Amino acid sequence: MSETGSRPQSARWFERARRAMPGGVNSPVRAFGAVGGVPPFIRRGRGPRIEDEDGNTYIDYVLSWGPLILGHAPEVVTAALAEAAAEGTSFGAPTRWEALLAEELCDAVPGLEMVRLVNSGTEAAMSALRLARAYTGRSRIVKFAGCYHGHADSLLVEAGSGVATLGIPGTPGVTAGAAADTISLPYNDIDAVEQAFAAYGDTIAAVIVEPVAGNMGCVPPVPGFLEALRRLTAQHGALLIFDEVITGFRLHRGGAQAVCGIVPDLTCLGKVIGGGLPLAAYGGRREIMAMVAPEGPVYQAGTLSGNPLAVRAGLAVVQALRDEGIFRRLDETAAALTAGIGEALSAAGVPHCIQRSGSMFTVFFTEGPVRSLDDARRSDAGRFARFFHALLQRGVYIPPSPYECWFVSAAHGPAEVEATLAAVRDAAAGGL
Repeated sequence: MSETGSRPQSARWFERARRAMPGGVNSPVRAFGAVGGVPPFIRRGRGPRIEDEDGNTYIDYVLSWGPLILGHAPEVVTAALAEAAAEGTSFGAPTRWEALLAEELCDAVPGLEMVRLVNSGTEAAMSALRLARAYTGRSRIVKFAGCYHGHADSLLVEAGSGVATLGIPGTPGVTAGAAADTISLPYNDIDAVEQAFAAYGDTIAAVIVEPVAGNMGCVPPVPGFLEALRRLTAQHGALLIFDEVITGFRLHRGGAQAVCGIVPDLTCLGKVIGGGLPLAAYGGRREIMAMVAPEGPVYQAGTLSGNPLAVRAGLAVVQALRDEGIFRRLDETAAALTAGIGEALSAAGVPHCIQRSGSMFTVFFTEGPVRSLDDARRSDAGRFARFFHALLQRGVYIPPSPYECWFVSAAHGPAEVEATLAAVRDAAAGGL
């Protein structure tokens, strides 16, 4: 693979952006604070590759942080968008496409009987928690350190993802009152959950969890962890919320819950279901969702919720994912990548741990296994930064943070795998 050239155009755009936007970006990790240097400003993508403003091309494993499971600009999505845009971009009124997508989601995901479409994962999570509090009449929620559920005030306690990347312990602007009802526990620690319920069980409205953590890197649940959450919430009258914004339609058409066989009371979805446009959803048992306005008293609304562009794009993708062969190919591609990366790093004597769930994985520069945020924080950040830039120079774009997942799309094939592994071998041989 030829090395990418310099990025003077990206540097100029970054300087302009920093004068008009905080850090020059609209989401913090994009600013390359964890790895240093100038982020490439992307002008187009096609299939498994992106191109920056300087004409450099990269094999992309960020994929807009997970949504682009079919790759960049797949024809099924671009055609749906063109047709939708020609008919009107927003109505603020119901369309048949919203009903079709809602039916598709309920058909696919075991825990969904009714859904409400919203615009972001943050909105889905905060709405689900408000609903859980209203349904149970309780105030406390349990979350897990390193699990990111959006930037609602009560959820920024030990939130992982960009918060961990930037080294921010929570965030200024969140009042003590907003965080007071949030109990943060170590991920994968069943004893800690049991102790929390023993102490506060009759005040806990819900436990919210990523069934496979993706915001401290890819951290699967240990055997029995999700089962314990289901048992304890049911025993104490609390709701179990699966945040499947990352895993929904990524690990399986039915989400992680279809893989693990545990059905939550409420589910949050996002990313893949929008086909690359802003779209998310929360849903669950009919009796709980019936409390949402206008059917019930729990208010939540949004001008662009269920907008025609996002709904049409998302419907095109989730319908395409009826093909189970796509998930099989995604798994095979990710397995080939992780095996090859592990071999290259081992041959170079680089301490590492690679954890994968389906088509999402993380390369940790620490001895494994990584089971919690504390484990993930032991990853060598300096070595990761060197690895990141070595791959970027060789035309491979991975997440610019040690606390994020790599994602594979259906557009990635053997050629991309071999080119990526060649870059990894070259980078590892050059010293990390």
